Amino acid sequence: MQSSYYHRLVSVIALSSALLATLLPHPVNALPEHVSCCGPITPAGDRLAATLDSMNVESLWLAHEHVNWETGEPDRGADDEGPGNHSHCSAFAAAAAKRLGVYLLRPPEHGQVLLANAQAEWLGSAAAQKSGWQRVADMREAQRLANQGNLVLVLFPNPDKHVPGHIAIIRPSEKSSTALQENGPQIIQAGNHNHASTNVRIGFLNHPGAWPDGVLYYVHSLP
Repeated sequence: MQSSYYHRLVSVIALSSALLATLLPHPVNALPEHVSCCGPITPAGDRLAATLDSMNVESLWLAHEHVNWETGEPDRGADDEGPGNHSHCSAFAAAAAKRLGVYLLRPPEHGQVLLANAQAEWLGSAAAQKSGWQRVADMREAQRLANQGNLVLVLFPNPDKHVPGHIAIIRPSEKSSTALQENGPQIIQAGNHNHASTNVRIGFLNHPGAWPDGVLYYVHSLP
């Protein structure tokens, strides 16, 4: 008799726990700062991250070197743009997009000098929309789309067209809403400092007016 009562009690507790789990937005023991702001990283998101990491951005596309835009390797023999010792955020973004099967304005259609500004202008054009690029409303949606395995760009077109802007790729991340609000989406970038993984606030630090309100987000689905 006691055994039967015990088993019924265990069943009631298990059923109550299952029902409670469906009613709560997050697990009971999950603190808000540990809950992903923008959904889980999907298998497509994992594949995107693996492709981006395979490009070894912290060793290639280094500032103060003239580089091959597509490989990031030093290319001092080419002198088509003077010393070519600027940073290479836009070349890396274009190379990553090409590797992922997506067109982003790149050489030879535009040289590497001031390419980020030109890419920003191009992304807002009808040609970019026809190619599949769309504007993203905000940083939360941008991070969510990256987590799902889409190619998402964040960029700052410099108001002075003669001064470089900046561009980076949002990488999948299950960061919290607090971290997103404070620092923006997670990114991979070339620049004055190359980072396989940092955030928008840090990555765009050298561009006054960029973070948080001066950056734009664009997305392209991947094949």
